[in-house]
Amino acid sequence: MPQVVARSWVPVEPALAFAVSQTQGEVRMRWDPFIRHQRLVDAARPAKGVRTITRTRVGLGMLSEYASYLPPTSVGMTMVHGPWFLERFGGGWRFAPEERDGVAGTAATWKYTYTVRPAWLRRVAEPIGQRLLGREIRARIDAFARACDDAVVLAAARDDLAGGRSA
Repeated sequence: MPQVVARSWVPVEPALAFAVSQTQGEVRMRWDPFIRHQRLVDAARPAKGVRTITRTRVGLGMLSEYASYLPPTSVGMTMVHGPWFLERFGGGWRFAPEERDGVAGTAATWKYTYTVRPAWLRRVAEPIGQRLLGREIRARIDAFARACDDAVVLAAARDDLAGGRSA
Protein backbone atom coordinates (compact mmCIF):
# COMPACT_ATOMS: atom_id res chain seq x y z
CA MET A 1 0.00 0.00 0.00
CA PRO A 2 1.36 3.45 -0.82
CA GLN A 3 2.05 5.70 2.14
CA VAL A 4 2.25 9.49 2.44
CA VAL A 5 4.04 10.96 5.46
CA ALA A 6 4.25 14.59 6.59
CA ARG A 7 6.03 15.96 9.65
CA SER A 8 6.07 19.22 11.54
CA TRP A 9 7.25 20.59 14.87
CA VAL A 10 5.15 22.97 16.94
CA PRO A 11 6.15 24.92 20.07
CA VAL A 12 3.27 23.61 22.23
CA GLU A 13 3.01 20.55 24.46
CA PRO A 14 1.60 17.31 22.96
CA ALA A 15 -1.75 17.57 24.78
CA LEU A 16 -2.40 21.00 23.28
CA ALA A 17 -1.15 19.98 19.82
CA PHE A 18 -3.45 16.95 19.93
CA ALA A 19 -6.38 19.15 21.04
CA VAL A 20 -5.72 21.57 18.16
CA SER A 21 -5.75 18.66 15.71
CA GLN A 22 -9.13 17.51 17.01
CA THR A 23 -10.95 20.85 16.93
CA GLN A 24 -14.37 20.77 15.32
CA GLY A 25 -16.78 23.17 13.63
CA GLU A 26 -15.82 26.76 12.87
CA VAL A 27 -12.52 26.46 14.68
CA ARG A 28 -11.53 23.49 12.50
CA MET A 29 -12.59 25.36 9.38
CA ARG A 30 -10.39 28.26 10.49
CA TRP A 31 -7.22 26.24 10.09
CA ASP A 32 -7.81 23.04 8.07
CA PRO A 33 -7.51 23.70 4.30
CA PHE A 34 -8.24 20.07 3.40
CA ILE A 35 -11.89 20.11 4.39
CA ARG A 36 -14.91 22.08 3.26
CA HIS A 37 -17.25 20.42 5.75
CA GLN A 38 -16.82 17.91 8.55
CA ARG A 39 -19.08 16.60 11.27
CA LEU A 40 -19.20 13.79 13.77
CA VAL A 41 -22.02 11.25 13.31
CA ASP A 42 -24.21 10.72 16.38
CA ALA A 43 -21.49 11.94 18.76
CA ALA A 44 -20.51 15.18 20.47
CA ARG A 45 -16.83 14.32 20.80
CA PRO A 46 -14.26 12.27 18.90
CA ALA A 47 -13.61 8.79 20.31
CA LYS A 48 -12.73 5.32 19.08
CA GLY A 49 -15.61 4.01 16.97
CA VAL A 50 -17.09 7.46 16.26
CA ARG A 51 -17.77 8.13 12.61
CA THR A 52 -17.10 11.35 10.74
CA ILE A 53 -18.51 12.68 7.49
CA THR A 54 -16.00 14.80 5.61
CA ARG A 55 -16.25 16.72 2.36
CA THR A 56 -12.89 17.91 1.04
CA ARG A 57 -12.31 21.29 -0.54
CA VAL A 58 -12.03 19.53 -3.92
CA GLY A 59 -15.48 17.99 -3.42
CA LEU A 60 -14.69 14.39 -2.46
CA GLY A 61 -16.77 12.88 0.32
CA MET A 62 -15.87 10.22 2.85
CA LEU A 63 -17.38 8.45 5.82
CA SER A 64 -14.57 7.50 8.18
CA GLU A 65 -14.31 5.97 11.61
CA TYR A 66 -11.88 6.60 14.44
CA ALA A 67 -9.91 3.35 14.68
CA SER A 68 -8.02 4.73 17.67
CA TYR A 69 -8.22 7.81 19.85
CA LEU A 70 -5.43 8.06 22.42
CA PRO A 71 -4.93 11.65 23.59
CA PRO A 72 -2.39 13.17 23.72
CA THR A 73 -0.28 10.79 21.63
CA SER A 74 -2.20 9.49 18.63
CA VAL A 75 -5.36 9.23 16.61
CA GLY A 76 -6.20 6.95 13.70
CA MET A 77 -9.01 6.73 11.18
CA THR A 78 -10.14 4.36 8.47
CA MET A 79 -12.43 4.94 5.53
CA VAL A 80 -15.81 3.24 5.78
CA HIS A 81 -17.10 4.63 2.48
CA GLY A 82 -15.43 7.03 0.10
CA PRO A 83 -14.63 7.93 -3.48
CA TRP A 84 -15.11 5.18 -6.06
CA PHE A 85 -11.38 5.05 -6.83
CA LEU A 86 -10.29 4.21 -3.27
CA GLU A 87 -10.47 0.61 -2.12
CA ARG A 88 -8.88 1.44 1.24
CA PHE A 89 -7.80 4.64 2.95
CA GLY A 90 -6.56 5.31 6.44
CA GLY A 91 -4.53 7.78 8.40
CA GLY A 92 -2.78 8.15 11.69
CA TRP A 93 -1.55 11.25 13.46
CA ARG A 94 1.12 10.96 16.18
CA PHE A 95 2.25 13.61 18.65
CA ALA A 96 5.51 13.20 20.58
CA PRO A 97 7.30 15.58 22.92
CA GLU A 98 10.40 17.04 21.30
CA GLU A 99 12.66 19.86 22.37
CA ARG A 100 14.29 22.09 19.76
CA ASP A 101 16.87 24.72 20.63
CA GLY A 102 15.82 24.59 24.26
CA VAL A 103 12.12 25.03 23.44
CA ALA A 104 9.71 22.30 24.51
CA GLY A 105 7.29 21.32 21.81
CA THR A 106 5.74 18.51 19.82
CA ALA A 107 6.81 16.56 16.78
CA ALA A 108 3.69 15.81 14.73
CA THR A 109 3.82 12.96 12.21
CA TRP A 110 0.86 12.29 9.94
CA LYS A 111 0.77 9.11 7.85
CA TYR A 112 -1.81 8.07 5.30
CA THR A 113 -2.09 4.81 3.39
CA TYR A 114 -4.39 3.98 0.53
CA THR A 115 -5.18 1.47 -2.17
CA VAL A 116 -6.58 2.49 -5.53
CA ARG A 117 -9.26 0.51 -7.34
CA PRO A 118 -9.64 -1.08 -9.78
CA ALA A 119 -6.38 -3.02 -9.44
CA TRP A 120 -5.40 -2.49 -13.08
CA LEU A 121 -5.37 1.28 -12.49
CA ARG A 122 -2.94 1.17 -9.53
CA ARG A 123 0.28 1.30 -11.54
CA VAL A 124 -0.72 4.65 -13.00
CA ALA A 125 -2.95 6.10 -10.28
CA GLU A 126 -0.87 5.41 -7.17
CA PRO A 127 2.12 7.56 -8.23
CA ILE A 128 -0.33 10.35 -9.08
CA GLY A 129 -1.95 9.83 -5.69
CA GLN A 130 1.45 10.09 -4.01
CA ARG A 131 2.02 13.50 -5.55
CA LEU A 132 -1.50 14.88 -5.07
CA LEU A 133 -2.18 13.47 -1.60
CA GLY A 134 1.38 14.30 -0.55
CA ARG A 135 0.91 17.94 -1.52
CA GLU A 136 -2.46 18.12 0.27
CA ILE A 137 -1.16 16.51 3.47
CA ARG A 138 1.95 18.71 3.58
CA ALA A 139 -0.28 21.79 3.18
CA ARG A 140 -2.58 20.46 5.88
CA ILE A 141 0.18 19.81 8.43
CA ASP A 142 1.69 23.23 7.66
CA ALA A 143 -1.73 24.77 8.38
CA PHE A 144 -1.89 22.74 11.61
CA ALA A 145 1.49 24.19 12.61
CA ARG A 146 0.20 27.71 11.98
CA ALA A 147 -2.94 26.87 14.00
CA CYS A 148 -0.69 26.03 16.95
CA ASP A 149 0.25 29.73 16.91
CA ASP A 150 -3.30 31.06 16.34
CA ALA A 151 -4.77 32.61 19.50
CA VAL A 152 -8.38 31.72 18.58
CA VAL A 153 -7.58 28.07 17.80
CA LEU A 154 -5.38 27.71 20.88
CA ALA A 155 -8.07 29.21 23.14
CA ALA A 156 -10.65 26.73 21.81
CA ALA A 157 -8.23 23.80 22.20
CA ARG A 158 -7.35 24.87 25.75
CA ASP A 159 -11.04 25.15 26.58
CA ASP A 160 -11.54 21.61 25.30
CA LEU A 161 -8.63 20.38 27.43
CA ALA A 162 -10.18 22.07 30.47
CA GLY A 163 -13.42 20.15 29.91
CA GLY A 164 -15.35 22.59 27.74
CA ARG A 165 -16.21 21.94 24.14
CA SER A 166 -15.89 25.19 22.20
CA ALA A 167 -13.36 23.52 19.90
